[in-house]
Amino acid sequence: MASAKSGKMLSAEERRRQRELEEARKAGLAPAELDEEGKEINPHIPSFMADAPWYLNSSAPSLKHQKNWKDQVTDEMRWYDRGAKVFQAHKYRKGACENCGSISHKTKDCMERPRTKGAKLTNKNIAADDKIEDLQLKTFDAKRDRWNGYNGDEWVKQAERFEKVEAVRAEIRRKELLEKKLAGEVEEEEAEQELGKEESKIDETEDAGFAKVEKRVRTAGGGSTGSVRNLRIREDTAKYLLNLDTNSAYYDPKSRSMREDPQPDKDPSQKTFYGDNFVRQSGEVGGFTDLNAFAITTHERGHDVHMQAMPSQAELSFQQFKQRKKALEGAGKEGILAKYGNAAAAASDDVKALQATEAYAEYDASSRLLRGQEVKAKSRYEEDQYINNHTSVWGSWWHDGQWGYACCHSTVKQSYCVGAAGAEAAAEAAEQLAENMEKKAAEDEARRRDSKLVGHKPTADVWGEAGEDALTAQLDREKVMEAIRRQEEREKAGMAAVDDRKRGYNSLAADDAEVTPEEMEAYRLKKSRGMDDPLSFINKKKEKSKGKGGDGGGEEDGSGDDGQAGGGGGGGTGGYDYV
Repeated sequence: MASAKSGKMLSAEERRRQRELEEARKAGLAPAELDEEGKEINPHIPSFMADAPWYLNSSAPSLKHQKNWKDQVTDEMRWYDRGAKVFQAHKYRKGACENCGSISHKTKDCMERPRTKGAKLTNKNIAADDKIEDLQLKTFDAKRDRWNGYNGDEWVKQAERFEKVEAVRAEIRRKELLEKKLAGEVEEEEAEQELGKEESKIDETEDAGFAKVEKRVRTAGGGSTGSVRNLRIREDTAKYLLNLDTNSAYYDPKSRSMREDPQPDKDPSQKTFYGDNFVRQSGEVGGFTDLNAFAITTHERGHDVHMQAMPSQAELSFQQFKQRKKALEGAGKEGILAKYGNAAAAASDDVKALQATEAYAEYDASSRLLRGQEVKAKSRYEEDQYINNHTSVWGSWWHDGQWGYACCHSTVKQSYCVGAAGAEAAAEAAEQLAENMEKKAAEDEARRRDSKLVGHKPTADVWGEAGEDALTAQLDREKVMEAIRRQEEREKAGMAAVDDRKRGYNSLAADDAEVTPEEMEAYRLKKSRGMDDPLSFINKKKEKSKGKGGDGGGEEDGSGDDGQAGGGGGGGTGGYDYV
């Protein structure tokens, strides 16, 4: 591997030392490398930038190959010398202007007053030659500078003229106010306020939200102190800093616009910026949208109105529609006010006179009455209105969750009052209802005692249906095994006697018809549950092994202790390990 600076091959040891030196320079432990001019080279500059290309034949470290060697285009920092003269001739010269005698322009371009006899004929009053300059603008900005060559001193004269006009206007206004004040047309306070407004008045073209302009001061550039329209208040947060999420509203730096709302989830009352699209829905946009909707709706209803084909007609129809709608709404409002009155309107003089009183009342700090007559609380409902011969108002009596009249104890609002007789009738009806309920309860109790079901045994005990008692009952293991053995014997006898006519009659009234919980448990254990029943699988296996015969160690009647061990056991209880 060859070194890019020396151009010779380096050994592994030299490359290692060179790498250590570079790391030491980056860490600040070794001095930085110097270029041809003795300037330090930043050790953090990558090698592909610090190393010169091979075709430059650079023998020493340098960064000159990174410099821009092209000539930079610059513009002249001068402008046309307006009105400058270079030479004053005393006689006419050939090729000069025939009107004024200046050689800097032709006759058709002369800006002086046309003479009766030109300088060519009179050879008098020869005009001086103008200074001709040719400025070459080379840069992009200089060619497009609208204010190139503008003299700011010209604006100073204009500003002085504006100030004089404003001073004269303010003086005239002040004199008019003083004359009105002396004539008594305007009060003194109003005149002072008008004078203050005139002094602190700001032009409409300026932004009054930033600062109050007291007096404009001329500057060299023609500007003035006061409000600046294009600068935002420093306390406000920039729109691109409201939401730093990269997936939020997009901010266009070129146009400085953010069309979407950067904080859509924030409370609108706490937001100061809703997105630039919010402006698109302001102004006359709402009216134009309503006009389009009106044109579409009217066209659908058969009228010859079209927003694009006849916009003027559509706008005129919309205005007429709004006028008719406003007239109808006004008529409806007037009818409602005439019928029900206007509670928001000011009270008339008669009502005010009725509300006034000369009664003296004195209250303490907690609004308690100390002196005077206590004022009754007013209600929004009609008071002391007795209907249907009642002597009390509705709601003066309460009984068993119902409102009524205290005079007759009636709970029907539109009922006719019958006086104390109604109250007595209501009390008797309540007592009769209580007696009827007690009588019915006594009859139900007597009917229950005389019922035939008294002492009847539930079917769950007869048939052994599963219930809470069946789940909690303690069963005897020996009795269960005995019941299983008897169940198997009955099944064998049933298979032997296929004829149902020879089956014995079993009556529930017999003494032996009592089904014990152990027998019911044996029935559940022996009950077949289909093809997937493990019990049926064991029985089939036992039947197959029965044909092979042999003394398998089990007893013949199958009542051995372990029926599974016997190969020829018949109907033993082996196969059930009841716990």
